[in-house]
Amino acid sequence: MNKQIILIGLNHRTAGVEVREKFALTDVENFEQGLMVHCPVQECMALSTCNRVEIVAVVKKGPVAEAMAAVVQYWAGACNGRPEQLMDNIYQYADLEAVRHIFTVASSLDSMVMGEPQILGQLKDAYRAAVDKGTAKTIVNRLLHKSFSVAKRIRTETAIASSAVSISYAAVELARKIFGDLKPTRAMLVGAGEMAELAAMHLLRNGVQEIIIANRTLSRAKALAASLGGEPIQIEAMPDRLHEVDIVISSTGSPVSVIKAKDVKAVLRKRKNKPMFFIDIAVPRDIDPDVNTLDNVYLYDIDDLKEVVDENMAQRQEEASKARTVVDLETETFGNWLNSLNIQPTIVDLVGNAEDVAMRELAKTLKKIGPVDDKTRNALERLVLSIAHKSLHEPICFLKRRTQEEGSAERFIDLARRMFNLDDESVPDNAHLDRKPASCAPEDIEQYIEISKKEQ
Repeated sequence: MNKQIILIGLNHRTAGVEVREKFALTDVENFEQGLMVHCPVQECMALSTCNRVEIVAVVKKGPVAEAMAAVVQYWAGACNGRPEQLMDNIYQYADLEAVRHIFTVASSLDSMVMGEPQILGQLKDAYRAAVDKGTAKTIVNRLLHKSFSVAKRIRTETAIASSAVSISYAAVELARKIFGDLKPTRAMLVGAGEMAELAAMHLLRNGVQEIIIANRTLSRAKALAASLGGEPIQIEAMPDRLHEVDIVISSTGSPVSVIKAKDVKAVLRKRKNKPMFFIDIAVPRDIDPDVNTLDNVYLYDIDDLKEVVDENMAQRQEEASKARTVVDLETETFGNWLNSLNIQPTIVDLVGNAEDVAMRELAKTLKKIGPVDDKTRNALERLVLSIAHKSLHEPICFLKRRTQEEGSAERFIDLARRMFNLDDESVPDNAHLDRKPASCAPEDIEQYIEISKKEQ
Protein backbone atom coordinates (compact mmCIF):
# COMPACT_ATOMS: atom_id res chain seq x y z
CA MET A 1 0.00 0.00 0.00
CA ASN A 2 1.20 3.50 -0.79
CA LYS A 3 -0.56 4.77 2.32
CA GLN A 4 -0.93 3.20 5.74
CA ILE A 5 -3.66 3.42 8.34
CA ILE A 6 -2.60 3.82 11.96
CA LEU A 7 -4.68 3.91 15.13
CA ILE A 8 -3.58 5.04 18.58
CA GLY A 9 -5.90 5.01 21.57
CA LEU A 10 -6.64 4.36 25.21
CA ASN A 11 -9.83 3.05 26.80
CA HIS A 12 -11.40 1.79 30.02
CA ARG A 13 -9.33 -1.39 29.84
CA THR A 14 -5.91 0.20 29.36
CA ALA A 15 -6.22 3.40 31.42
CA GLY A 16 -7.83 4.49 34.66
CA VAL A 17 -10.29 7.34 34.81
CA GLU A 18 -7.61 9.83 35.89
CA VAL A 19 -5.53 9.08 32.78
CA ARG A 20 -8.60 9.14 30.51
CA GLU A 21 -9.54 12.53 31.94
CA LYS A 22 -6.00 13.82 31.53
CA PHE A 23 -5.74 12.89 27.85
CA ALA A 24 -9.34 13.52 26.81
CA LEU A 25 -9.67 15.83 23.80
CA THR A 26 -11.79 18.84 24.70
CA ASP A 27 -11.40 20.50 21.29
CA VAL A 28 -11.36 17.60 18.84
CA GLU A 29 -11.72 19.63 15.64
CA ASN A 30 -8.74 21.90 16.32
CA PHE A 31 -6.77 18.88 17.48
CA GLU A 32 -7.38 17.12 14.15
CA GLN A 33 -6.33 20.16 12.15
CA GLY A 34 -3.20 20.58 14.27
CA LEU A 35 -2.35 16.92 13.77
CA MET A 36 -2.47 17.44 9.98
CA VAL A 37 -0.06 20.37 10.29
CA HIS A 38 2.45 19.03 12.81
CA CYS A 39 2.54 15.28 12.02
CA PRO A 40 3.17 13.24 8.84
CA VAL A 41 -0.57 12.70 8.51
CA GLN A 42 -2.67 13.07 5.35
CA GLU A 43 -6.04 12.23 6.89
CA CYS A 44 -7.26 11.85 10.45
CA MET A 45 -10.24 11.56 12.77
CA ALA A 46 -10.31 11.62 16.58
CA LEU A 47 -12.91 10.13 18.92
CA SER A 48 -13.07 11.25 22.54
CA THR A 49 -15.63 9.82 25.01
CA CYS A 50 -15.68 9.14 28.74
CA ASN A 51 -14.45 5.58 28.14
CA ARG A 52 -12.02 6.01 25.24
CA VAL A 53 -9.90 8.37 23.17
CA GLU A 54 -8.83 7.12 19.75
CA ILE A 55 -7.04 8.70 16.81
CA VAL A 56 -7.15 7.10 13.38
CA ALA A 57 -4.85 8.54 10.73
CA VAL A 58 -3.51 7.86 7.24
CA VAL A 59 0.20 8.32 6.62
CA LYS A 60 2.46 7.81 3.61
CA LYS A 61 4.23 4.49 3.38
CA GLY A 62 7.33 4.69 5.48
CA PRO A 63 8.46 4.14 9.08
CA VAL A 64 5.15 3.63 10.90
CA ALA A 65 6.83 3.89 14.28
CA GLU A 66 7.98 7.44 13.50
CA ALA A 67 4.48 8.52 12.49
CA MET A 68 2.99 6.97 15.63
CA ALA A 69 5.60 8.62 17.84
CA ALA A 70 4.82 12.00 16.28
CA VAL A 71 1.09 11.55 16.93
CA VAL A 72 1.69 10.51 20.56
CA GLN A 73 3.98 13.51 21.08
CA TYR A 74 1.41 15.91 19.65
CA TRP A 75 -1.45 14.31 21.61
CA ALA A 76 0.44 14.58 24.89
CA GLY A 77 1.36 18.19 24.19
CA ALA A 78 -2.21 19.12 23.31
CA CYS A 79 -3.29 17.84 26.75
CA ASN A 80 -0.33 19.33 28.65
CA GLY A 81 0.76 15.83 29.59
CA ARG A 82 3.89 13.73 29.46
CA PRO A 83 4.37 11.45 26.41
CA GLU A 84 5.83 8.79 28.71
CA GLN A 85 2.60 8.62 30.75
CA LEU A 86 0.56 8.42 27.57
CA MET A 87 2.75 5.64 26.15
CA ASP A 88 2.18 3.55 29.28
CA ASN A 89 -1.57 3.50 28.69
CA ILE A 90 -2.14 3.35 24.93
CA TYR A 91 -2.55 0.67 22.27
CA GLN A 92 -1.30 1.08 18.72
CA TYR A 93 -2.44 -0.64 15.52
CA ALA A 94 -1.40 -0.36 11.90
CA ASP A 95 -3.03 -1.26 8.58
CA LEU A 96 -5.61 -4.08 8.77
CA GLU A 97 -5.27 -4.39 12.56
CA ALA A 98 -6.32 -0.73 12.78
CA VAL A 99 -9.23 -1.44 10.42
CA ARG A 100 -10.30 -4.46 12.48
CA HIS A 101 -10.21 -2.38 15.68
CA ILE A 102 -12.41 0.37 14.22
CA PHE A 103 -14.94 -2.23 13.06
CA THR A 104 -14.86 -3.82 16.52
CA VAL A 105 -15.45 -0.48 18.24
CA ALA A 106 -18.29 0.53 15.89
CA SER A 107 -19.97 -2.83 16.49
CA SER A 108 -19.79 -2.30 20.28
CA LEU A 109 -17.65 -5.40 20.76
CA ASP A 110 -15.06 -3.32 22.63
CA SER A 111 -17.50 -1.38 24.83
CA MET A 112 -17.80 -1.60 28.59
CA VAL A 113 -21.33 -2.93 28.01
CA MET A 114 -21.08 -5.10 24.91
CA GLY A 115 -23.82 -4.41 22.39
CA GLU A 116 -24.75 -0.94 23.65
CA PRO A 117 -25.59 1.39 20.74
CA GLN A 118 -24.17 4.62 22.19
CA ILE A 119 -20.65 4.23 20.79
CA LEU A 120 -21.89 4.02 17.20
CA GLY A 121 -23.64 7.38 17.56
CA GLN A 122 -20.49 8.90 19.08
CA LEU A 123 -18.41 7.52 16.21
CA LYS A 124 -20.81 8.99 13.64
CA ASP A 125 -20.65 12.40 15.33
CA ALA A 126 -16.84 12.31 15.35
CA TYR A 127 -16.79 11.36 11.68
CA ARG A 128 -19.18 14.14 10.64
CA ALA A 129 -17.04 16.70 12.45
CA ALA A 130 -13.89 15.44 10.71
CA VAL A 131 -15.63 15.62 7.33
CA ASP A 132 -16.78 19.18 8.04
CA LYS A 133 -13.21 20.21 8.90
CA GLY A 134 -11.76 18.42 5.88
CA THR A 135 -9.51 16.04 7.82
CA ALA A 136 -11.43 12.92 6.76
CA LYS A 137 -10.73 12.16 3.11
CA THR A 138 -10.85 9.15 0.77
CA ILE A 139 -9.53 6.42 3.05
CA VAL A 140 -11.03 7.63 6.35
CA ASN A 141 -14.33 8.24 4.56
CA ARG A 142 -14.42 4.70 3.23
CA LEU A 143 -13.21 3.25 6.54
CA LEU A 144 -15.88 4.96 8.62
CA HIS A 145 -18.72 4.30 6.17
CA LYS A 146 -17.68 0.67 6.13
CA SER A 147 -17.58 0.56 9.94
CA PHE A 148 -21.17 1.83 10.06
CA SER A 149 -22.31 -0.86 7.61
CA VAL A 150 -20.41 -3.52 9.58
CA ALA A 151 -22.17 -2.42 12.78
CA LYS A 152 -25.53 -2.55 11.01
CA ARG A 153 -24.80 -5.99 9.59
CA ILE A 154 -23.86 -7.32 13.02
CA ARG A 155 -27.03 -5.94 14.60
CA THR A 156 -29.06 -7.49 11.78
CA GLU A 157 -27.34 -10.87 11.67
CA THR A 158 -26.72 -11.40 15.40
CA ALA A 159 -28.67 -10.88 18.62
CA ILE A 160 -25.85 -9.07 20.36
CA ALA A 161 -28.04 -6.11 21.37
CA SER A 162 -31.33 -7.92 21.91
CA SER A 163 -31.04 -8.73 25.62
CA ALA A 164 -30.68 -6.50 28.67
CA VAL A 165 -27.25 -6.42 30.31
CA SER A 166 -27.73 -3.64 32.88
CA ILE A 167 -29.79 -3.81 36.05
CA SER A 168 -31.94 -0.82 35.14
CA TYR A 169 -32.58 -1.95 31.58
CA ALA A 170 -33.32 -5.52 32.70
CA ALA A 171 -36.01 -4.12 34.99
CA VAL A 172 -37.65 -2.30 32.11
CA GLU A 173 -37.49 -5.38 29.88
CA LEU A 174 -39.31 -7.36 32.56
CA ALA A 175 -41.94 -4.62 32.79
CA ARG A 176 -42.50 -4.84 29.05
CA LYS A 177 -43.04 -8.60 29.34
CA ILE A 178 -45.67 -8.05 32.01
CA PHE A 179 -47.56 -5.11 30.53
CA GLY A 180 -46.69 -5.39 26.84
CA ASP A 181 -47.25 -1.80 25.79
CA LEU A 182 -45.94 0.57 28.47
CA LYS A 183 -47.66 3.67 27.08
CA PRO A 184 -50.81 3.35 29.25
CA THR A 185 -48.78 2.75 32.43
CA ARG A 186 -47.67 5.07 35.24
CA ALA A 187 -44.61 4.59 37.42
CA MET A 188 -43.28 5.63 40.81
CA LEU A 189 -39.70 5.98 42.03
CA VAL A 190 -39.33 5.41 45.76
CA GLY A 191 -36.00 6.96 46.59
CA ALA A 192 -33.82 8.71 44.04
CA GLY A 193 -30.80 6.43 43.62
CA GLU A 194 -28.75 6.26 40.44
CA MET A 195 -30.02 2.87 39.26
CA ALA A 196 -33.62 3.90 39.90
CA GLU A 197 -33.04 7.07 37.91
CA LEU A 198 -31.59 5.06 35.00
CA ALA A 199 -34.54 2.66 35.13
CA ALA A 200 -36.93 5.63 35.06
CA MET A 201 -35.16 7.02 32.00
CA HIS A 202 -35.52 3.65 30.25
CA LEU A 203 -39.21 3.58 31.20
CA LEU A 204 -39.77 7.02 29.69
CA ARG A 205 -37.99 5.99 26.50
CA ASN A 206 -40.30 2.97 26.29
CA GLY A 207 -43.47 5.01 26.51
CA VAL A 208 -44.37 5.43 30.22
CA GLN A 209 -46.25 8.72 30.35
CA GLU A 210 -46.09 9.74 34.03
CA ILE A 211 -43.63 9.22 36.88
CA ILE A 212 -44.08 10.10 40.55
CA ILE A 213 -40.87 10.56 42.55
CA ALA A 214 -41.13 9.92 46.29
CA ASN A 215 -38.10 10.80 48.41
CA ARG A 216 -37.30 11.70 52.01
CA THR A 217 -35.54 14.86 50.82
CA LEU A 218 -38.12 16.75 48.78
CA SER A 219 -35.49 18.98 47.14
CA ARG A 220 -33.80 15.91 45.64
CA ALA A 221 -37.19 14.64 44.43
CA LYS A 222 -37.89 18.02 42.84
CA ALA A 223 -34.51 18.09 41.09
CA LEU A 224 -35.01 14.61 39.66
CA ALA A 225 -38.59 15.37 38.73
CA ALA A 226 -37.43 18.41 36.80
CA SER A 227 -35.01 16.30 34.72
CA LEU A 228 -37.49 13.49 34.13
CA GLY A 229 -40.66 15.53 33.84
CA GLY A 230 -42.21 13.81 36.89
CA GLU A 231 -44.15 14.76 40.01
CA PRO A 232 -42.18 15.09 43.30
CA ILE A 233 -43.72 14.01 46.61
CA GLN A 234 -42.54 13.35 50.18
CA ILE A 235 -41.94 9.66 50.85
CA GLU A 236 -44.52 9.81 53.65
CA ALA A 237 -47.21 10.40 51.00
CA MET A 238 -46.12 7.35 49.00
CA PRO A 239 -48.58 4.76 50.49
CA ASP A 240 -51.56 6.97 49.62
CA ARG A 241 -50.41 7.32 45.99
CA LEU A 242 -49.40 3.71 45.24
CA HIS A 243 -52.81 2.82 43.80
CA GLU A 244 -52.26 5.36 41.01
CA VAL A 245 -49.24 3.57 39.51
CA ASP A 246 -48.56 0.27 37.75
CA ILE A 247 -44.77 0.11 38.17
CA VAL A 248 -42.82 0.82 41.36
CA ILE A 249 -39.02 1.11 41.44
CA SER A 250 -37.61 1.34 44.95
CA SER A 251 -34.03 2.21 45.91
CA THR A 252 -33.93 3.93 49.28
CA GLY A 253 -31.22 3.55 51.91
CA SER A 254 -33.69 2.46 54.55
CA PRO A 255 -32.56 -0.36 56.89
CA VAL A 256 -36.13 -1.73 56.99
CA SER A 257 -38.85 -2.35 54.40
CA VAL A 258 -40.67 0.77 53.27
CA ILE A 259 -43.41 -1.12 51.39
CA LYS A 260 -45.29 -3.77 53.40
CA ALA A 261 -47.43 -6.63 52.10
CA LYS A 262 -50.47 -5.40 54.07
CA ASP A 263 -50.16 -1.99 52.42
CA VAL A 264 -50.05 -3.53 48.94
CA LYS A 265 -53.17 -5.61 49.72
CA ALA A 266 -55.08 -2.39 50.37
CA VAL A 267 -53.65 -0.86 47.18
CA LEU A 268 -54.78 -3.86 45.09
CA ARG A 269 -58.33 -3.49 46.39
CA LYS A 270 -58.34 0.14 45.25
CA ARG A 271 -56.98 -0.94 41.85
CA LYS A 272 -59.55 -3.73 41.50
CA ASN A 273 -56.67 -6.21 41.27
CA LYS A 274 -55.07 -4.65 38.21
CA PRO A 275 -51.49 -6.01 37.97
CA MET A 276 -48.58 -4.23 39.64
CA PHE A 277 -44.86 -4.61 39.03
CA PHE A 278 -42.38 -3.92 41.85
CA ILE A 279 -38.64 -3.58 41.26
CA ASP A 280 -36.59 -3.60 44.46
CA ILE A 281 -33.01 -2.59 43.69
CA ALA A 282 -32.15 -1.60 47.26
CA VAL A 283 -29.82 -3.44 49.63
CA PRO A 284 -31.18 -4.04 52.24
CA ARG A 285 -34.47 -4.67 50.44
CA ASP A 286 -37.11 -1.94 50.46
CA ILE A 287 -40.07 -4.19 49.69
CA ASP A 288 -41.38 -6.97 51.94
CA PRO A 289 -40.74 -10.30 50.09
CA ASP A 290 -44.27 -11.42 51.07
CA VAL A 291 -45.57 -8.91 48.50
CA ASN A 292 -44.65 -11.52 45.87
CA THR A 293 -47.25 -13.94 47.31
CA LEU A 294 -50.12 -11.61 46.37
CA ASP A 295 -52.15 -12.21 43.24
CA ASN A 296 -51.45 -9.97 40.24
CA VAL A 297 -48.24 -8.69 41.82
CA TYR A 298 -44.79 -9.25 40.32
CA LEU A 299 -41.80 -8.50 42.54
CA TYR A 300 -38.16 -8.66 41.44
CA ASP A 301 -35.22 -7.82 43.69
CA ILE A 302 -31.59 -7.05 42.78
CA ASP A 303 -30.59 -10.73 42.75
CA ASP A 304 -33.41 -11.60 40.36
CA LEU A 305 -32.31 -8.83 38.03
CA LYS A 306 -28.65 -9.86 38.25
CA GLU A 307 -29.63 -13.39 37.28
CA VAL A 308 -31.39 -12.03 34.18
CA VAL A 309 -28.40 -9.84 33.36
CA ASP A 310 -25.90 -12.71 33.77
CA GLU A 311 -27.95 -14.98 31.54
CA ASN A 312 -28.27 -12.27 28.91
CA MET A 313 -24.56 -11.46 29.09
CA ALA A 314 -23.75 -15.11 28.39
CA GLN A 315 -26.04 -14.95 25.36
CA ARG A 316 -24.27 -11.81 24.18
CA GLN A 317 -20.89 -13.52 24.49
CA GLU A 318 -22.15 -16.28 22.18
CA GLU A 319 -23.40 -13.70 19.71
CA ALA A 320 -20.10 -11.83 19.99
CA SER A 321 -18.22 -14.77 18.46
CA LYS A 322 -20.53 -14.58 15.44
CA ALA A 323 -20.00 -10.82 15.29
CA ARG A 324 -16.21 -11.17 15.34
CA THR A 325 -16.42 -13.53 12.38
CA VAL A 326 -18.27 -10.79 10.50
CA VAL A 327 -15.60 -8.27 11.53
CA ASP A 328 -12.83 -10.54 10.23
CA LEU A 329 -14.58 -11.01 6.87
CA GLU A 330 -15.27 -7.30 6.48
CA THR A 331 -11.69 -6.46 7.44
CA GLU A 332 -10.45 -8.73 4.66
CA THR A 333 -12.85 -7.06 2.22
CA PHE A 334 -11.59 -3.62 3.23
CA GLY A 335 -8.01 -4.82 2.77
CA ASN A 336 -8.88 -5.81 -0.79
CA TRP A 337 -10.21 -2.30 -1.38
CA LEU A 338 -7.00 -0.80 -0.01
CA ASN A 339 -5.03 -2.98 -2.39
CA SER A 340 -7.19 -1.80 -5.28
CA LEU A 341 -6.05 1.74 -4.54
CA ASN A 342 -2.57 0.76 -5.62
CA ILE A 343 -3.81 -0.37 -9.02
CA GLN A 344 -5.28 3.01 -9.94
CA PRO A 345 -1.94 4.69 -10.79
CA THR A 346 -0.96 1.63 -12.80
CA ILE A 347 -4.22 1.71 -14.77
CA VAL A 348 -3.76 5.43 -15.45
CA ASP A 349 -0.19 4.79 -16.64
CA LEU A 350 -1.25 1.85 -18.81
CA VAL A 351 -3.98 3.86 -20.52
CA GLY A 352 -1.79 6.93 -20.89
CA ASN A 353 1.04 4.88 -22.38
CA ALA A 354 -1.31 3.18 -24.87
CA GLU A 355 -2.84 6.51 -25.88
CA ASP A 356 0.63 8.02 -26.45
CA VAL A 357 1.63 5.08 -28.66
CA ALA A 358 -1.63 5.28 -30.61
CA MET A 359 -1.31 9.01 -31.22
CA ARG A 360 2.35 8.72 -32.22
CA GLU A 361 1.55 5.98 -34.74
CA LEU A 362 -1.36 8.02 -36.07
CA ALA A 363 0.95 11.01 -36.55
CA LYS A 364 3.34 8.81 -38.57
CA THR A 365 0.48 7.54 -40.71
CA LEU A 366 -0.92 11.01 -41.36
CA LYS A 367 2.55 12.17 -42.33
CA LYS A 368 2.72 9.41 -44.93
CA ILE A 369 -0.76 9.88 -46.44
CA GLY A 370 -0.70 13.67 -46.45
CA PRO A 371 -3.19 16.32 -45.30
CA VAL A 372 -6.75 15.28 -44.29
CA ASP A 373 -9.77 17.34 -43.24
CA ASP A 374 -10.65 17.83 -39.56
CA LYS A 375 -13.60 15.42 -39.68
CA THR A 376 -11.38 12.61 -40.97
CA ARG A 377 -8.61 13.43 -38.48
CA ASN A 378 -11.09 13.34 -35.55
CA ALA A 379 -12.52 10.05 -36.77
CA LEU A 380 -9.05 8.50 -37.01
CA GLU A 381 -8.13 9.76 -33.54
CA ARG A 382 -11.28 8.23 -32.06
CA LEU A 383 -10.50 4.97 -33.87
CA VAL A 384 -6.92 4.58 -32.65
CA LEU A 385 -7.83 5.61 -29.07
CA SER A 386 -10.70 3.14 -29.05
CA ILE A 387 -8.38 0.36 -30.19
CA ALA A 388 -5.86 1.34 -27.50
CA HIS A 389 -8.51 1.29 -24.76
CA LYS A 390 -10.09 -1.98 -25.87
CA SER A 391 -6.73 -3.69 -26.14
CA LEU A 392 -6.20 -2.94 -22.45
CA HIS A 393 -9.63 -4.07 -21.28
CA GLU A 394 -8.67 -7.66 -20.47
CA PRO A 395 -5.27 -6.83 -18.90
CA ILE A 396 -6.92 -4.28 -16.62
CA CYS A 397 -9.71 -6.70 -15.67
CA PHE A 398 -7.03 -9.30 -14.92
CA LEU A 399 -5.20 -6.91 -12.59
CA LYS A 400 -8.42 -5.93 -10.83
CA ARG A 401 -9.25 -9.58 -10.24
CA ARG A 402 -5.80 -10.19 -8.81
CA THR A 403 -6.36 -7.44 -6.22
CA GLN A 404 -9.04 -9.67 -4.71
CA GLU A 405 -6.46 -12.40 -4.01
CA GLU A 406 -4.57 -12.25 -0.75
CA GLY A 407 -0.96 -11.18 -1.24
CA SER A 408 -0.98 -11.25 -5.04
CA ALA A 409 -1.90 -7.66 -5.94
CA GLU A 410 1.51 -6.06 -5.51
CA ARG A 411 3.23 -8.89 -7.39
CA PHE A 412 1.01 -8.61 -10.47
CA ILE A 413 1.06 -4.81 -10.46
CA ASP A 414 4.85 -4.89 -10.34
CA LEU A 415 4.89 -7.41 -13.21
CA ALA A 416 2.55 -5.25 -15.29
CA ARG A 417 4.67 -2.15 -14.75
CA ARG A 418 7.80 -4.03 -15.81
CA MET A 419 6.14 -5.70 -18.82
CA PHE A 420 4.95 -2.36 -20.18
CA ASN A 421 8.01 -0.49 -18.84
CA LEU A 422 5.73 2.09 -17.24
CA ASP A 423 8.55 3.40 -15.09
CA ASP A 424 10.78 3.96 -18.15
CA GLU A 425 13.58 1.83 -16.79
CA SER A 426 16.67 1.07 -18.86
CA VAL A 427 16.87 -2.73 -19.05
CA PRO A 428 20.18 -4.24 -20.29
CA ASP A 429 20.09 -7.10 -22.78
CA ASN A 430 21.61 -9.49 -20.24
CA ALA A 431 18.96 -8.76 -17.58
CA HIS A 432 17.72 -12.36 -17.82
CA LEU A 433 20.86 -14.45 -17.73
CA ASP A 434 19.01 -17.74 -17.99
CA ARG A 435 17.43 -16.79 -21.30
CA LYS A 436 18.77 -16.02 -24.75
CA PRO A 437 19.15 -12.25 -25.14
CA ALA A 438 16.68 -10.78 -27.57
CA SER A 439 16.47 -7.42 -29.23
CA CYS A 440 13.33 -5.40 -28.50
CA ALA A 441 13.76 -2.67 -31.07
CA PRO A 442 10.50 -1.47 -32.69
CA GLU A 443 11.71 -2.53 -36.15
CA ASP A 444 12.27 -6.07 -34.90
CA ILE A 445 8.69 -6.21 -33.61
CA GLU A 446 7.36 -4.98 -36.98
CA GLN A 447 9.50 -7.61 -38.75
CA TYR A 448 8.04 -10.32 -36.45
CA ILE A 449 4.51 -9.21 -37.33
CA GLU A 450 5.27 -9.37 -41.07
CA ILE A 451 6.73 -12.89 -40.73
CA SER A 452 3.65 -14.00 -38.77
CA LYS A 453 1.34 -12.72 -41.51
CA LYS A 454 3.25 -14.69 -44.19
CA GLU A 455 3.13 -17.87 -42.12
CA GLN A 456 -0.64 -17.54 -41.85
